[in-house]
Amino acid sequence: MTTAQLTRLPLAGAAPTTTIDDCRMVDLPKLADARGNLTVVEGEIHVPFPVARVYWLYDVPGGESRGGHAHRDLQQFIISASGSFEVVVDDGRRRKTFFLSRSYYGLYVPTMIWRELVNFSSGSVCLVLASARFAEDDYFRDYHEFCAYRESLRAACNPRPYRD
Repeated sequence: MTTAQLTRLPLAGAAPTTTIDDCRMVDLPKLADARGNLTVVEGEIHVPFPVARVYWLYDVPGGESRGGHAHRDLQQFIISASGSFEVVVDDGRRRKTFFLSRSYYGLYVPTMIWRELVNFSSGSVCLVLASARFAEDDYFRDYHEFCAYRESLRAACNPRPYRD
């Protein structure tokens, strides 16, 4: 664990972190029209946070993956604007895969969840709404460090009883 990670450990008794059960698909409004469909996403209405940054992934070569990290504080809302891909979420104990293929569904990913985006179809576009601007110190880029940090949070929340 790096020094920056150690300084961000919670105080004893802190609340436990999120799990993959907190990740959820959100059905977005789809306004159908003979001229084409329209979907709207508004921060703090359809997405449970104010949107501070938007980015998209495209031209991802077949067989490549994106993501492969977790965020301490950042929340994300992931949409397949075009094509399809899978989002694998992991809380250090369990994994779950979400298939995104419709532009009127989004996946909410809370803090402290490892995510990987895989199996991009040709021409797919992944749109991501983020709760904060880019900050490198918010990232866990090493899975084992991420798991160790989560375990430290669990230990702080559930201390082992003292024994002689």
